[in-house]
Amino acid sequence: MGSTPSHETPQWRTALRAAFPHTIPVLTGYMFLGIAYGVLMNAKGYGPLWSVLMSAIAFGGSMQFVAISLLTVAFDPVQAFLLSCMVNARHLFYGLSMLEKYRGLGKARIPLIYILSDETFSLVSTVEPPENVDRRQFYLSISLLDYFYWVGGTALGGFLGDFISFDTTGLDFALTAPFVVLFLEQWKKKENRPAGAIGIGATVLCLLLFGADNLVIPAMAVIVAILLGGRKKLCT
Repeated sequence: MGSTPSHETPQWRTALRAAFPHTIPVLTGYMFLGIAYGVLMNAKGYGPLWSVLMSAIAFGGSMQFVAISLLTVAFDPVQAFLLSCMVNARHLFYGLSMLEKYRGLGKARIPLIYILSDETFSLVSTVEPPENVDRRQFYLSISLLDYFYWVGGTALGGFLGDFISFDTTGLDFALTAPFVVLFLEQWKKKENRPAGAIGIGATVLCLLLFGADNLVIPAMAVIVAILLGGRKKLCT
């Protein structure tokens, strides 16, 4: 009683099939990016186990690349904490904007919040599940697929690092690739272009005012202020 009939496809499998096509751009980006991270970790003396543990537990994306340098110098916990807050401050805004999206999903919100990344946020915030797909299973499928892409790419890069020897200078620039792809996908929709233009303008302004090392939090604050201000005007 209550079991799924043999002729019916389980909800999670249906959701997985519906979610996978949306994650293909993330798959291509995360695999190459994860490989790059694994190779860089190996080049610094940290084998596949350490790189996979970092990706599986920390799952910090850009912060993981920053952490490579932190692991190879004298440990400064205060600097590491402040730098982590600066690099990952954007997730505060991501989380706030996902409150309504994840409402009513029960315990699924815990893994959804834990493995939320830039690319996953971009997908989940714009893609709606098909009518025949459970909303919770759909969002979980997207998030878990992206998570395993990253961890899998890291593992592959960590193992390849033992057999490949080359100059890794500039390899961390691969971090930019997924953001470019996702931005272009968003730009194709006319209704998304004003938000994209606001993001570019705010980022350039804060880059000029605060410099490349301190622009993240001010840029996010300016973007949120503009979007909230525009929303209030539309509602009045």
